[in-house]
Amino acid sequence: MNFGPRMKTPSRETQLFTRRVLVAAAGMLLLIGVLLARLVYLQLWSHDHYTTLSLENRLRVLPIAPTRGLIYSRDGVLLADNRTSFMLEVVPEKVEDVDQAIGRLRQFIALDDDQVTRFRAELRQRRRFDAIPLKNNLTEQEVAVFSVNRQQFPGFNIAGRLSRYYPLGSQTAALVGYVGRINEAELKSIDPAVYAGTTHIGKEGIEKSYEKVLHGTAGYQQVEVNAEGRVLRVVERSPPGPGRDLHLSLDTRLQAAAIDSLQGRKGAIVALEPASGAVLAFVSNPGFDPNEFVNGISTRLYQSLRDSPDRPLFNRALQGLYPPGSTIKPMMAAGGIETGVRQAGDRVFCPGFFRLPNVLHKYRCWQKAGHGSVDLVRSLAESCDVYYYDLAKDLGIDRMHALLTDFGLGVKTGIDLPGELAGLVPSREWKQRARKQPWYPGETLVNGIGQGFMLTTPLQLAYTASIIANRGQKISPRAVAAIEDPAAGSHEEVEPVHGGTVAITKPEAWTAVVNGMHEVVQGARGTARATAAGAAYQYAGKTGTAQLFGIKQNVTLKNEDIVKHLRDHALFIAFAPLEQPRLAVGIIVENGESGSKAAAPIARALFDVWLRIEGGLDAPG
Repeated sequence: MNFGPRMKTPSRETQLFTRRVLVAAAGMLLLIGVLLARLVYLQLWSHDHYTTLSLENRLRVLPIAPTRGLIYSRDGVLLADNRTSFMLEVVPEKVEDVDQAIGRLRQFIALDDDQVTRFRAELRQRRRFDAIPLKNNLTEQEVAVFSVNRQQFPGFNIAGRLSRYYPLGSQTAALVGYVGRINEAELKSIDPAVYAGTTHIGKEGIEKSYEKVLHGTAGYQQVEVNAEGRVLRVVERSPPGPGRDLHLSLDTRLQAAAIDSLQGRKGAIVALEPASGAVLAFVSNPGFDPNEFVNGISTRLYQSLRDSPDRPLFNRALQGLYPPGSTIKPMMAAGGIETGVRQAGDRVFCPGFFRLPNVLHKYRCWQKAGHGSVDLVRSLAESCDVYYYDLAKDLGIDRMHALLTDFGLGVKTGIDLPGELAGLVPSREWKQRARKQPWYPGETLVNGIGQGFMLTTPLQLAYTASIIANRGQKISPRAVAAIEDPAAGSHEEVEPVHGGTVAITKPEAWTAVVNGMHEVVQGARGTARATAAGAAYQYAGKTGTAQLFGIKQNVTLKNEDIVKHLRDHALFIAFAPLEQPRLAVGIIVENGESGSKAAAPIARALFDVWLRIEGGLDAPG
């Protein structure tokens, strides 16, 4: 159906146009209103915020790392220093492709895979605008080559920084420790404000235990930068507070003598000043060079140290656990008199073995033919095992445990070093808890001569020697003698830490024990009498031999028939001079076979050196 052409309606067209114009105008006014509201918000309510953001595009606050405190020995030798070294740093946000840039950089500077791996690991931990070290300790040639080609590597820069350096290297590593790069776990535990700008932290030894003292406080500087982030000028600067210096009680002359006396053998030596607990020598041999760890040790070198059968990374003096052997006999003897189960003059017959009632098993004495009739002093001088089997039976394991822990065995000494192990003095309760087994009488006997389950550290041996030297006074070992703040001009001495007195109240107990130990080295039949020949002073000691495996009844083995790493450990504790002692030592020579032959001569050498240094006695040279 065709209706023909449609007729125009001018009024309707006008109305439609007017409505469209009004809608468009309303939309425009609404958008203008939103824009004006946003401008008002930015200009009035958010003015301060955006002004700050604008300024931050021009001003930046950069942290300034503090200078780490120095560490000195008792005799004024610098043990931990700060030296300037050059490192290649990368600011990731300024590099388009980090991997590609590192690949090109290898054409000019040698980079090993370990360095790149460490850089990438730190890259994941740090902020992209932080400067991350890629290579440390650049040579002068590497610095020159990079400087010539610097324009090819935006975001890469050479920076000069202080780096930790240990002048004596492995000689003091066991005590001083070392610093290393802050790792991911440490980043979570440290205060970011305190460690702003700092890349290293104490990892072991004194460096770790006195981290707060050595580190100092961070400073900052507000700098003006251009659009590329380059610093134009320093607007404001707050200097960092340097760390305080430490003065150790360690004497490098005695330390060197101790290391030399080991003659390359594996072992540990700790020497203390009985009156103060000061650590005068602290040796774990073999050692390692702590400088290798400061700026990241290579994987190959670390694996060689970690996998070495000599275990150079293991701190034997602090963490080595060894059977104490006969070195506990002076403590056992003192406990026997204190409890009344023995008098100094009581005699025990030694036929070369000991038997429990109604038991056929023989507990052998080291002297196969026996010592005959011995009293307390002779039992110490000749180290008669049968005397101490009998004494252990009468004391019982419970009293033995209380006695030996009172002397510092099986418990931490409290030295100001991290990672100390407590060792073990067994008890009925310990065996039931640890092994779900009852205690047997025979175990009491073998623990009575320092074998069985018993374990101790060289540090504990030196500590027990100092307790005997002090006639029962317990003074905890301390490695730091003073803390100095050069900026403030202060010097604070570290006071000795007194730990009470051993519960040996009878004077005759101390008299008998010290006399017996004196007879060990300077008596007619002492086990270490040969080492004291010609000494210009009187001293006391006790030998020990720690057996590493059991030997069947009626079987005798010669040392040459035993592989070296299974031969007995040699131990010795001693103090000198006899009256008013100035030095107490604990010594272990691993697989040294005999305390009298391997360990006792070391103590004599240390006494000679120290008493000559002290100047109080005319010790032979």
